[in-house]
Amino acid sequence: MLKIVKSMLRYRKQFISLLVGMPSYEKYVDHMSHHHPNGPVKSRKEFFCEAQESRYSGKGGKISRCC
Repeated sequence: MLKIVKSMLRYRKQFISLLVGMPSYEKYVDHMSHHHPNGPVKSRKEFFCEAQESRYSGKGGKISRCC
């Protein structure tokens, strides 16, 4: 039972991020290091701000927010 609880706690951050639609910074860094090794990697703050902007902005008349 303790192993199950530990396993659930380990993935809680990933679950919550997926629940609210926030992409994973760790996956982004992993992708950049494998597919674009010489490219610049955004800081966590830059990545978060860009994700928020793309999710909630109304660019081009398209409203992409949930409420």
